[in-house]
This record gives sequence, C-alpha cells and structure tokens, in this order.
Amino acid sequence: MNTESSETDRSRGRSRTPPAVAVVDAQSPGNVGTIARAMKNFGFEDLLLVDPPELDPDGEAYGYAGHAREDILPNATETTFDHIVESYHTIGCTAVTNEDDRSHVRFPFSTPAELADRLRTVDGPTALVFGRERVGLTNEELARIDEICSIPAHAEYPVLNLGQAATITLYELQSLTLADEETQHPDLERVRAPKPTVDRVYDQWADLLEELNHPEEKRDKTMRMLRRVYGRADLTMGEANALLGLLRRATERPEKQ
Repeated sequence: MNTESSETDRSRGRSRTPPAVAVVDAQSPGNVGTIARAMKNFGFEDLLLVDPPELDPDGEAYGYAGHAREDILPNATETTFDHIVESYHTIGCTAVTNEDDRSHVRFPFSTPAELADRLRTVDGPTALVFGRERVGLTNEELARIDEICSIPAHAEYPVLNLGQAATITLYELQSLTLADEETQHPDLERVRAPKPTVDRVYDQWADLLEELNHPEEKRDKTMRMLRRVYGRADLTMGEANALLGLLRRATERPEKQ
C-alpha cells in the first residue's frame, strides 16, 4: 500500500482527472474488494483508504476484487480523512440527505447521474467519499465535505450495502473515465447497415408486395409500417443481407402448379 506522500505527489499538477475513490473506516475487507472491482470495471484507478481493515492478499478483499487485485487494490493509498478534505474537492456519498434547506450539513445534493455533468467543470482533483457499512459518514465528516451525492431509492429503505452503493455510483460516472471505444460494446455506427443497403431491403419488399398482388391501395401504408419497424431495429449489414436473400427468393419463387 502506498504512503500519503506519494498520494500528494499524484494529486499535485493534475486537473479534471477521474475522481479518486475514498473509503472511510470500512469494516469488511470484502466491501473494499468489491469497490476495487467496480473501479476496475468503470475505469477508475485511485483508491484511498482511511483506517481500512487488514487486506490480506489471500483473504476476502483480494478474493472479491477480481482483476483489480493486480493493480488497484495493491496500489491503494492509506491516508487520513483530514488529508482527503484538504487535498481534494470532496463528494460525500450518503443515503440520507434530509428533506430541505433547513439542514445545512447534508443539503443540497446531487444524484450520481447529475454528478457526472457537474464534475466535468471542477478544475482540480476530486474524490468520491464513501463511509462505514453501518453508519456511513458522520455529520461532522459531512460538514467538512464539499458536496453530497445520494442514490435515489425507496423511501422506506434507502440504505444500500457499501459495495453496492459504490458500484452504482461509479457506473453512473463512467462517462468521466471511459470513451465509447473503450467499452466492450460494439460501435453501433460501424455495424449498422448503410442506407443504400437498407433501401435495397425496402425495394425488395415493394417487389414482393407486387408479386403477392397485395392490394395496391394498401402498399404505401404497408411500406411505411415496414420502414418504422426496420428503423427501430437498426439492422446490421449481416441482417440486411439475410433479409435481402429471403425476400429475393420469395419474390422469385416459382409459380405454384
């Protein structure tokens, strides 16, 4: 685990970098491992730990961390809460926000989705701060934090497991860390069939309707319906070519004897 001085070196001279993730006084090594894994999933790198449990390389934290056991977890920085609030723009993650502006400790707040847009304008290092499993962050800690983030949940039971809360928050903030080409999802623009190919599908349908003696007065309406269906489907090149083959065979089928 790194020292506080190395963390300070990293913090200086960088701006608008992905937020660090700070975990305060976690009791369960498994939750620390789960958070490290979520960081790896969504492109976050800097893990800050305040009074962490023992993180045995053969124990629960590393078992829950997945591939984050190779870099994020062993490179985590053990630090203090004082150092975090002095060195970062801090966002405290809490379930309880109070209801209105009569409380100046936990209000106002952002949801994780709203936070993604807000953090793009923060010039300087930022840190998402998660609290303890049982009581979260104390009022005294929240009073020293710059802003609050809260996940919308059912009013009767809004408290999430620490690892779950961090995973949801980091997922919502992935736009700060991952470009579209860095995810496992295909480039939809690249795989979508080009317009001339899709137009050939429509032309082939028109030919088939004529071959089937579909009522002429209904053909325009039928073609509009087909365009709506295929427009929602975002046909790939392979799908468009398969449809062309089927429609061509249907259009050119031999006359029944």
